Amino acid sequence: MFTKSVPFYDVIYAFKDYSVEAQRLLEIIREHQLSGGERLLDVACGTGKHLEFLKETYEVEGLDLSHEMLEIAQARTPDVLYHHADMLDFDLGREFDVVICLFSSIGYVKTLDNLTRAVGCMSNHLLAGGVLIIEPWLTPDSWKPGTVHANFIDEPELKIARMSNSCVEGRLSFFDFHYLIGTPEGVEYFVEHHELGLFETEEMSGVMKTSGLEVIFDDEGLTGRGLFIGRKPR
Repeated sequence: MFTKSVPFYDVIYAFKDYSVEAQRLLEIIREHQLSGGERLLDVACGTGKHLEFLKETYEVEGLDLSHEMLEIAQARTPDVLYHHADMLDFDLGREFDVVICLFSSIGYVKTLDNLTRAVGCMSNHLLAGGVLIIEPWLTPDSWKPGTVHANFIDEPELKIARMSNSCVEGRLSFFDFHYLIGTPEGVEYFVEHHELGLFETEEMSGVMKTSGLEVIFDDEGLTGRGLFIGRKPR
């Protein structure tokens, strides 16, 4: 797990407008949800930024594999129930009207077999008429190996430089985030290795259909990567 970067996660991704994303998500949910209830589960919820806004409309819960992420999420929204679990095999013993998995977290399942397990697990937690919304990672054609990426943070008492180079092996994309972080206490350097599976749009849709869902694909989605919207038949 990526523990060293967690305290800086929200600063690095401060460019994301979670309020706008949550509002758009609610519009999509209203359009497709038929279950009639207000229970929502965020799988791979991270630091709980989406739930901070979604909890105003839904009775929300979050789930993540990172203890450190969940600690931040719990501090941000003390009234929300969070679960430490893996998206591949979690069992909360109850069903929800909406299950979401955003910010391309689904890519971390890496393989098609694991994708089938994760989607099946999420689908099993849906009520009839409920919706599963997944924001995908990139497709094999859209991933560009050799591309250099960088993020920079320049605050009075915090400086961050994060760089990476895109690589690929078969259907697995991978990259090393090189962090250089400066605070009044000193400067630290570390590297985090990330691996995400590259799935075709048809593969994602197929897995969701196999899990018993009626599926449509929204090309734009929340951030330009699209959204898979699956509804469990009533």
